[in-house]
Amino acid sequence: MSVSSSGAQAKPRRLIESRSIDYIPDSERHGRVFSQFTLWFGGNLQITAIITGALSVVLGGDVVWSLIGLLAGQIIGAAVMALHAVQGPRLGLPQMITCRIQFGIYGAVIPLLLVCVMYVGFSASGTVLAGQALAHLTGVSDRTGMVLFAAVIIVVATLGYRLIHGLGKVASVVGVVAFCYLFVRLLLENDVGQLLANRHFSLPMFLLAISLSSSWQIAFCPYVSDYSRYLPRNVSGRSTFLAVFSGTVLGTQASMTLGVMAAALAGDAFSGNEVGYIVGLGSSGMTALALYFAICFGKITFTTLNAYGSFMSMATIVSGFRKSAAISERARLLFIVVMMVVSCTIAILSEPSFLKSFTQFLLFLLAFFVPWSAMNLTDYYFITRGQVDIPALSDPDGRYGRWNWPGILTYALGVLVQLPFVANGFYQGALVGWFDGNDISWLIGWVFTALCWLGVSQLRRQPTHQLSSR
Repeated sequence: MSVSSSGAQAKPRRLIESRSIDYIPDSERHGRVFSQFTLWFGGNLQITAIITGALSVVLGGDVVWSLIGLLAGQIIGAAVMALHAVQGPRLGLPQMITCRIQFGIYGAVIPLLLVCVMYVGFSASGTVLAGQALAHLTGVSDRTGMVLFAAVIIVVATLGYRLIHGLGKVASVVGVVAFCYLFVRLLLENDVGQLLANRHFSLPMFLLAISLSSSWQIAFCPYVSDYSRYLPRNVSGRSTFLAVFSGTVLGTQASMTLGVMAAALAGDAFSGNEVGYIVGLGSSGMTALALYFAICFGKITFTTLNAYGSFMSMATIVSGFRKSAAISERARLLFIVVMMVVSCTIAILSEPSFLKSFTQFLLFLLAFFVPWSAMNLTDYYFITRGQVDIPALSDPDGRYGRWNWPGILTYALGVLVQLPFVANGFYQGALVGWFDGNDISWLIGWVFTALCWLGVSQLRRQPTHQLSSR
């Protein structure tokens, strides 16, 4: 086993994270696996998840089958996501740097640039919702609320890993209190039994619900192991998987369930007034202010994950050409500030119609991450079996090379095979009619790419070398 080129000496613990995309040595590993549960549970108790779940009803589904479909999608998507999370403690690396194994040091820029666009977009949409809530909470304009929210994200993302996990714990408590209160008010003041009695199964709407929730979970795959890489190496993969899986499924399903019921009760009054309607469930006055605070706090966690993940991806791109994994704290701050300035600008300038179209574009981008996920997991669990030459990840002349053309071509095929089955407001595939206009491209793309990459790797079988799992 070779020695890591970036982690030979441990650095003292401090609040401001000093590591970036470099390997985390054993002496700096810390934390408990339960922090993975609180991060993904608390982070998913938030307004965007509520609105996403509500779409299953807004677009024509009933309550019961929407909830069942959403849960089925959670389980499928969260299983894929949690398999990525297991890589963190084993490799001590953030997620996206490992795609250099499949794409090459320079070739990895392809998925990295796309994931940066997704981070910026999701941060922009989150900034709009959080800015509106912060505006109600502080009495400022929506635009000022967005700017204040962006400033908070810059501070938290710059401080890094420890503070992010701390916020995850607090967000779990705040989210549970707020959601329990909203559910109680909803159950006491509305005839929920009448909603549940409406059970008209529709295959297109059921598939839509599955796609909404599975896409939500798959969107986390490019950065999930960023937040597990500091865990001690001896943490079992099963424990890590279960903590992430259960946290993200329970948190997201709770949010989406509230969204489904709220949208069914509100009817046309929900769309365009999502934040106001949800807060209205909890009455007015100080209670409403507390709920606006809970909404802002819930958005801080995941918008910070987006900003932090964007920094990791940009650092991975730059370091590939510099042949070094080290990134200075000044460069770290610069990456995060630029990302949030761009996100905040999009949020401020966006009209509601543009933001809706932009969200459809971001969902379309998921078609480009499904084949990456399939290749990454297939490689880790079935081909390299977790054995990674970490020094070679920063060496364009090393075993992974500059451009891994078989990997890049497999990825391209994985994207192309999905396009006929993509169905959203940004793009409609030619074969979506086979599935009543529903988007199942993610399922076709994942299975096809995984099998294709496994076959390509078998054809390129080479003598096994001793690699480092560090």
